[in-house]
Parts: sequence; C-alpha cells; structure tokens
Amino acid sequence: MVASEDTPLLGGPSHTPAPTSRREKLYAFLEGKTPVGAIYESFTIFLIILNVVSFILASLFVEKYNDETWAREDGGICGKVCDGLWFGNYDDNILEFLNIGSTSVLEIVTVAVFSMDYLLRVNLADLENPKFKGFWGKIRYLPTFFSIVDLASTVPFYVDSFILRDSDLVASQFLRMFRLFRMMRVEGRYDTALTMFDDVIYNQREILGTALFVGVTTWTAVSSLYYLVERRSTDMIYCGAGYCPDIDTGLCNIDYWGFTNCTAAGCPPTDDDPEPCYNLYRSIPSASYYSLLNLFGEFPLIDQHSLGGKVVGTFVSIIAVAIFAIPTSIIGNGFEDIIYKRHEENLAAGNINDAPQHDSDLTLGFLATETTVRGRWFNFLHARSSSGSVLFDIFINILILGTVLSFMVDTISNLPGGVYMLLDIFEFLAVIVFTAEYLSRLWSSKEDPKYAGRFGYLKYMMTFQSIVDLLTVIPYWLEVAFTGRIVTPTGDTSTVSILVKSLRLLRLLRFERYTHAFTTFDDVISENIDILAVTGFSAVILWIFFAAILYFSERDNPDEEMAENYKTIPDAMWMTLLNLTGESPLAMYSTYGKIITGILGLAATGLFGIPIGVLGAGFETLVEERTEETPDEEEEEAENINPDFDFEIESYKFVNGIGSTAAKWFEISIFILIAVSVTVGIIQTVEGLEDAFGYIEWFAVIVFTIEYVIRFVGVPADPLFDDKGNWLVCRLRFLVSFYSIIDLLAIVPFYIAAAAPDSWVNDYDEMFRILRLLRLVKLDKYIPSITLIDDVIRLKRESLKIAGYAAITLWVIFAGLLYLTENKDYSNEIDNVPFEPTYSCDSDCTMSDRFQNFFDSMFYTGVHLTGDYPITTYTWPARFVNFFMVIAAVGVVSIPSGLLANGFMEIVASKSKMRKGELTAGMIAGDDWYEARLRGLKNVDPPPSRFGPTMDKWQIAVNEFLNGKEDGTWSTFATTARVFIFTVIILNVVAVLVESIPEVDSYVGNEKGNFFDNFEVFSVTIFAIEYILRLFCAPKNKEALYSSFIYATTFFGIVDFLSTAPWFVQQAVTALGWVDANSDAAMIFRIFRIFRMLQLEDFITAFSKLDNVFRASKDVMKATGLLALIIWVGCGALFYLFEENNPNFRTCDPSVPEETCYSFESTAECDMEFPGLCSQDAFTSVPNALYYTAVFLGGEWGVIDFTWPGRFVCLFLCVAGIAMYAIPIGILFDSFGVVLGIGEDEDEES
Repeated sequence: MVASEDTPLLGGPSHTPAPTSRREKLYAFLEGKTPVGAIYESFTIFLIILNVVSFILASLFVEKYNDETWAREDGGICGKVCDGLWFGNYDDNILEFLNIGSTSVLEIVTVAVFSMDYLLRVNLADLENPKFKGFWGKIRYLPTFFSIVDLASTVPFYVDSFILRDSDLVASQFLRMFRLFRMMRVEGRYDTALTMFDDVIYNQREILGTALFVGVTTWTAVSSLYYLVERRSTDMIYCGAGYCPDIDTGLCNIDYWGFTNCTAAGCPPTDDDPEPCYNLYRSIPSASYYSLLNLFGEFPLIDQHSLGGKVVGTFVSIIAVAIFAIPTSIIGNGFEDIIYKRHEENLAAGNINDAPQHDSDLTLGFLATETTVRGRWFNFLHARSSSGSVLFDIFINILILGTVLSFMVDTISNLPGGVYMLLDIFEFLAVIVFTAEYLSRLWSSKEDPKYAGRFGYLKYMMTFQSIVDLLTVIPYWLEVAFTGRIVTPTGDTSTVSILVKSLRLLRLLRFERYTHAFTTFDDVISENIDILAVTGFSAVILWIFFAAILYFSERDNPDEEMAENYKTIPDAMWMTLLNLTGESPLAMYSTYGKIITGILGLAATGLFGIPIGVLGAGFETLVEERTEETPDEEEEEAENINPDFDFEIESYKFVNGIGSTAAKWFEISIFILIAVSVTVGIIQTVEGLEDAFGYIEWFAVIVFTIEYVIRFVGVPADPLFDDKGNWLVCRLRFLVSFYSIIDLLAIVPFYIAAAAPDSWVNDYDEMFRILRLLRLVKLDKYIPSITLIDDVIRLKRESLKIAGYAAITLWVIFAGLLYLTENKDYSNEIDNVPFEPTYSCDSDCTMSDRFQNFFDSMFYTGVHLTGDYPITTYTWPARFVNFFMVIAAVGVVSIPSGLLANGFMEIVASKSKMRKGELTAGMIAGDDWYEARLRGLKNVDPPPSRFGPTMDKWQIAVNEFLNGKEDGTWSTFATTARVFIFTVIILNVVAVLVESIPEVDSYVGNEKGNFFDNFEVFSVTIFAIEYILRLFCAPKNKEALYSSFIYATTFFGIVDFLSTAPWFVQQAVTALGWVDANSDAAMIFRIFRIFRMLQLEDFITAFSKLDNVFRASKDVMKATGLLALIIWVGCGALFYLFEENNPNFRTCDPSVPEETCYSFESTAECDMEFPGLCSQDAFTSVPNALYYTAVFLGGEWGVIDFTWPGRFVCLFLCVAGIAMYAIPIGILFDSFGVVLGIGEDEDEES
C-alpha cells in the first residue's frame, strides 16, 4: 500500500486483505505487517539507529581532527578491536586481513542486511505499485526516493571495498547517513510530512511567488549596498590562510580592482595562495552570504562594519529583515493553518478532548471528617478549609521564595563569612519546615479516597507535587549525613554542594498547584502528537544530516576557530542545532559551508522550528482558552467642557489642534519640531558635534515652553483633568500627570544648564542631553502608545499570570543548571572581560569567569531564552542543558512577550477607525485614489488623440504590444518581445554581479569599448526605447489612467525612468570632469543598475503594492510604529549612557599596558593620557548605539558584556521590547496578503 495523505500519521490497523501468495507474504513481511515482519522492522530500525550512533561516535576517534589523548588509535579508549567492531576508521584494525580497506563488523552486517532487503524490494516492487511490474517497471523503481536511499546506504561500501580500495572517499562515509532516511518508511511518516509540505506550497502558491521575488530583490539590493560601502574597508579584511598570524589589517592595501595585499602586515602572497587575505565584501556575490546572514537577523560581524556599513545594517535591521522574512513567514503560517485545521477536524470528530486534561492530585472538593487528628491535618494542609491554613500556605510560599533567593545570594563569592552562616542557618530551618510539612502531607493523604488503599502512601508519593517536595529535602539531609556539616562559614563551592543547593529552585514548582501551567504541556503534546511526531522526527533527521555535511566541509577549514567547532560530529551537531534555530554565531565557512548554512537558514530552519512553535503556540492557545479575559471597561471621556473663562477653552482647543486652521498647523509644527529636536539631540552626542545646531535647541525649548504654558492655561477645559470647576485642583493634577512630567523633563534641564554654566551641571551634561529625547514621548498624547500598556496588561492579566509563572520558573531553573554546569568550566577560554558587574578578568579568562554566580547565569540564560546565542563555548553538560532550553523553554518563555504584543494589537485595533465595513463596494484594504479611478474606467474607452485617428491607431498598437490586449491575450511578436525584455533585465542583474568580482573586472578591464560598457549601452538603448514607447502609448493604457503623466509618476514609470537615467547622469558628470570614470564615485552609478530588478515588477506584482500595504495598516501602524520608535530610541539612549565607557568595549594600542588601559573610568581619560591610542568600539554616541540597538531588537545580541544597568536594558528588550518592536512588522505582513487579495482581514468587528 502506498502511503498518502490518508495514511495515519502514527499508523493504525491495516485493512488490506490478508496475503495469500508467497510473494505477497514476503512483501507483508518486509513492510512489517506480520508478527515476524514487525520484529524484523524493529530490528532494522535498531540497526539504523546503531549505525547512526556509530557514525557520530566514530568522528570522536579520528586522531587527525581530535587530538585528545583518549581519542588516539594507540593508547586511547577505543583501540583496534573497538574500531574493527564498531567504527571502521582505520585500515589496520582487526579486520585488516579482509583487505577491503577500513571497515567494521557493524558495517559488514548492516550492508548484508540492507543489500538483501533491497534486492527483495526490487523483486516485489510491483506489489507496492503496479507500474513497477516487469523489467522496465523495475527500472522505473530504481530512481524512486526510497530506492535511492537504499542504494546510497549500501553501494558506497562496495565501491570502497572492491573498486576503489586504495581511495579514501569521504563522500562514501557520509552517504552512510542516508540510512537514517530508511526510517521514513515506518508508518508512512515520510509521505505524510512530504504531502503536508506540498499542501503548504500549494495553498500559498499565489502569494509565495510574489514574496520570493520580494525576498530575492531585497537580498540582491542589500548585498549591493554592503559591497558599495565595505569593499574598501580594511576592518573587513580576513586572512583565511592558515599560515597567516593575527595581523593588523589596517596595514593592508586594497587596489582599484579589489585585490588585497597584506605584505606590509606580515602576510605576503605565495604561488599557491596569491591572495591569502581578502575583503569579505570584495564582490557582490561575496557580500551576498554575509548579507543573507543579516537578513536572517544575524550579525556575526556587528563590530567590524564601517560607518556606511552601520547605516546599511540599521536599514537592514529595521526594514529589510521584515521584507525578507515574508517568504518564510508565509510557509510558517501555512503550516500553522494546516495544523489548526487538523486540530479543529480532530476536535469535531471527537478525537481530542478540548477540556483541561490535567488531573488534580486530590479528590476535588473532598473534605475529611474533623473527628480525627489526621482528618483535621488533611483539611488544614490539603483542603485549606480555614483561614489559618491559607495563612500557613502563604507562609510556605514566602519561605520558598526566601530559600530560592538565599541560593542566588549564596553563589556570590567574597561575601562576609557571617552572611554564609546566616544563609545556611536559614536553609536548615527552612528544610526542617519543608520536611515536617511533607511528612504531614504524606501522613494525612490517607484521608483522601484516592489514597485510602493499601498502597495509598506510595501512590501519593508518586504524584508530581510529592516528588517535587521530596527532591527538595532528601538531598539536603543526605549531604548533612555524609559531611556532618550544617553551617559553612566561608561558603561551600563544591559541585555536590552546589547541586544540592540548586535543587531548592525546584520548590518554585510548588506554585504549579495554583496555575496548572506545566501540566498544560501534557495537554499540548497529546493534542498535537501527530504533528510533533512527523515534524519532530523530520527535524532530528535534518539536524543529524546537516551536522554530518558540515562536519565534512568544515573540519579542514584553515580558520582554527571554525575547524575546532567542527572537529567531531557531536561538535558539529551543537553548532548545527544553533543554525537550525536561526542562529549564525560563526561566519567564516568554506564555500560549501556557506551554501549549506544558507540552505539551513532559508528552508531547514522553518521545518526545524515547527515542533518548537507547536509547543509554544499550543501552550499559548490553551492558556488563553482557559483564562477568560475580561477587558476593563474604558472610562468615558467627559464631553462637556465647563471652564471658568473662554480663553481657557480657546487655549485647550489651540494646543490640541481643535477648531481653527492655526491650531491644526500649530499641532503639525509641534510634530515636526519634536522630530527635529530629537534628531539634533542624537547628533549632539557625536564627538565634535556637541554644540552643533544649538540655535535649533534654543528655538525648540522656547516653543515647547510656550506650548506647556498654553496647555497649563487650558487645563480646566481638558476633560482628563476636569474637577468640577476647581481650577487649582485640576491644575495640580495636571502638574503630576504623565504628560506634564515628560514635558518638564524635556525643557527644565535646558534652563538649568543655561542658568548655571560651567558648574556642577557639566558633570551631568550627557544626562541632560539624553533627557531631550523624552520629547519623543510627547507624541503619545497625540498617538496613544505607551499609555496603552497598562490597558494591555489588564486585558491579558490572567493569561500573563500563568504564562509568566511558567516563563520565570523555567528561566530560574535553567539559569541554575547553567550555573551548575559552567561554574567550574576552566577549559573553555574566552576573550578578556576587564569589567563585569560582579567580576573582572584581564588574562587567561574562561567560562567560569562568566558564570561566577547565579545572577550572571540568569542574565545569560535570559538572553539564550530569546533564542540567541552570543556565547557558544559551553561544556557538554551545558550543551545538553541548552538543547532542552531550545526545544522546550524558548517557545514557552516567549509566550508572555507574545501575549503583550497581541494584547497591544487588540487594544490599538479596537481604538482605531479602520474597519473592513468602511470600504466602498469593490475596494480592498489599502486602496487609494488610483485604485478608485482605475475601477471607474472599467468600461470606459480611451479618449481620442488630438493628433487624429492615425495617432490613435499607433498608440493602440504600441499599447497592445507592450501591455497586451484588452482581453488579456498577447500576440506572438509581443510575447517574444516580452521574453526578450525579461532576459535583458536578468542579464543586467547578472552583469552587475559578475562585474563586481575582482578577477572578472580586472580581466575585462576598463578600456573604452569593453564588454560591460558595450552591454550597458545596448541595455540602456533597449530600456530607453521601451520607456519612450510606454510614455507614447500611455493615453491608451488603462493602467496609466489614459495619461502619460500618471504613468511617469507611478511605481512602474519611476522604475523605468531610473533604469536608464543614472547612465545618462554618469555620462554627463564624467564628460564635465566632475567625476572620474574609474573612481569610486562612478561605482555608485554602476551599482545602481542592480535596481533594474524592479522592472520585473511588470511580470510579478509586489513592490508597487507596498504603499497600499502601508495604507491598509496605517491606523494601527501609527500607535505601534510610535511604540517601536520610542523603544528603539529610548533603549539606544540608555545603552549609550550605561555603556559608553565600558572597558569591555575599549581598545588600546599594544604600547598601552592592558591593566592601564582598563583602569581609566572613561575612554576619554585614557585618550588624554595616551593621545590617539585609546578608542571605544561600541556605544560611542547615540547614533552608534542606535545601530547596535536596531540589531538587538531583531533578537541578535552581537555584544553581550554589559554593565548591570546595561544588562537590565538588555533583559527588558528580551522580555518585552523585542516583541513590541516587532508588532508593526507583523501588521505589515498581514496587510501584504490582504492587499494582494489573497488573505482575509481578520480584524473584523465581532
């Protein structure tokens, strides 16, 4: 039977007729449909798993790549016998006598079994499908998926052993991994997963082609911009040759063509390697890989970009990443839609119980009789039937939090000895209480009918809460029994002691009895078991498969760091796990490695993330379903204005833009002035520009002061502060209001600085400058955003309680586990971290320095739980912790921030005026005057030309040639021309990409009449003719509204104009001598040709609809966009304040001793002492901080060694900021489908 979309995901009873002939019985045996066949199937699965495990472990014992003592062939833990039995790494193992090269007993047995299996399957192929009957049917069977997998699993062995005995075919070793795909035969899972993917592609086919065009165009454009600004940057020079030491790339030279010479820096070219060092952005194809990483949201070169690169990087982080993510988001949403539909179908069919599945440990509502002591204890501890029991419960909860906090504090080193003694005494007393409580709970549990039987105590001890209680006390008493110590005056830092103490964190799980957060996981898994089985299984296969590929492609990488991270398959699996979650902590891959990681980012990441997303989304759905959200009723604003005087009414109206034209213009001018003054405030943080545009600041402060005074005068007319005519009370209320405080903070510091120049104010100059940025928050009074957050929290408060508890508990537990596994990690070296909130390390730094205490671990864990890994050098135990963090915790911890984001969108949408029902008949979201006028011309003929019928005839003919006939058909000649234009556009893009390659560019040369120049003249001629013809026929083109002017000002007209205009401008400026034809300035015109890709818009509609997309979402975008802007600018300013003098981001010339470099409080002081030898690498100004913050808001923490204030800003972004910042992007994506008429606007009023 062929597996299909109707094949059960997890198998099921077979309804096929019982086999009768010997061939049918043999086929049933192979398919595992007989009792003996089921055993054989289990055996083959075991054999496959054993082979995969053997293949992975074998890489640990390849002495060439793993120099550990235990990995050696002679003297290691796996000698010749071990290698001959399991791995087959060496020719001289115990199977040397076979003379078939390196092999193993496991390999021989496996090949024998799979060879026989394959021959039988070929012979019986016609029973699988009649089309495989006969000789030619067998031939047709050979190229099928499973046939290829079977051949790849066995043929390499025969080639290695009997055909190419003396060769060492790495590819043949890798092909053994295809045995893993044989498991896909089991229960039709492969076909089900494949058909599900096929359904997603089919359902999204209309929008996917458009989105792919958008993605490829964005990628190409970004790559071109990076190439333009970074191709001369010496900071982007990379010496990939293994023989080159760490060199000063500033001494290298990049010639006109783009070739790099680092002879002066100590890395000269050789005959074998003529360019050992090269610029990573030396060509557009070279730049495309690093641009692709940036578009994934990853910035491994974040601190190496030039000023131009940082500008492009900021653009990429804010805009391009969102556009590029559209294709993958479409596929992800497609999977979610299918999963949701299947869930609804199963629910309707009764296959899923939608009611809560978690079962209480006790009989619900049971109360024991009060006549016995045990009954009274049961009611007190379990039923909590009295006020005293509730108070005791509160006491226990406080004690739990106290012991958790005591563990955190206990991990801090160098505290006074008395502190450790107090903490140990507190823990001792707490454990006594917890032990007594546990024994009392156990003893009294017999009162419950559930535990009244013979094994009632044992049954109660097996409940979740009982196990948690037991694990938090037993280890403590065991340690006391073995060590005889209760109090340790200096703090016990042994691994056993830390393990016992860290178990206190499990006490947080006692709060589960109030929230049922984690027991919800069981419901999520049971409801989505089919999807989790398919996608989880496929994700594991992808993980191992790609790890194996990268192991072979990168283990010989000349870059030591790269080779070290891929020296074994387990190491490769760790890095590939991060790649599959969307991370790219490394970037210097080989060519093959770049292709593989590119595929990982584009396709495999989406599939790998599905099981994680299913768990997270399922958890969020159940939490929201089980917590009825009841939004608070909004306060009705007073409509009647009852001030004492008319001028108060006029003041109120004027300052709020109500009534007169002057009031509206005043409001607009305030908007503009806020934007200008905030921009000036940002610029003035740049060194050397502190006093730039001072007159603008003076003017802004005066205007804002006048605005504040007018607003203060008009307060009695403001319904928000109306106090029944009491002018004094209402004005006092205004003075302490949110908006008033923001206004005062934005202007008062300026007057203080002006009144007291050259005084103590100078010490806080930067702080005062940053306060000006608060003016951005003034916009909230016109476009509510920040002030809506409390509404959001009230709306989602019940869901936030449950999800927040789960997130915080997982955060604390995983932080404890990472602290436990990394606190003693002295082997993994890290860069020097001269300044840390709780420690510093100037030399020989290791991971143990990062994880000195629990609070450090909690910070890094918080970052990892966002899915980002700026730190990867973990021990193997820590890697296992991170594995579970990625699989289970990341999705759950992101739920609270997701709830905040969703709640914000709901609140803003409910307050906005955008409603689907407001659209005119026939309109869709985002339509404007153009679409309205175009619909009005539906049955309208073009107007006659004033030049007569002959001109009409020619214009109609040209229009049909360029735009097709009215009925949508094209003539053969027009179709040919259309294909020709399409080809020329593609060739132009290819020409720009190829010309940027130094080898090609230098070979072709820049002499007049070279190939690229001639091709450009040819292309410009074609595009110019097309543009002129389109202008000519526009009066007969309905899409141009029968107007040449309209065509020229539409997206298509502008793109057509820009496809040729730069060339003519270039010719003019070079002819006038303003620009050298071979200069970098002229390169801008050459690179501009890449935007001819946009001419493909004539074939695929995409970018021309972006303005409609913005209009479709403008109401919600106003508030969410302002919120995102405030978060970006606000957090950027805070990072600047807290990190501008962080020694971790300071670089000094080698002539300056490190300890001296890092001893200065500020980089400026260091530079004064050593002029020109000290510099700050990051957060040097607000513009610089905004670049880093833009990257952070994409979820990429390219730098991580912050001060504690910086850490708090970082954690704010991790918990809420990133999600809120991403809201506008999500809105744009939703509107994209709506505008194209493919999706449905879900924001309908109920």
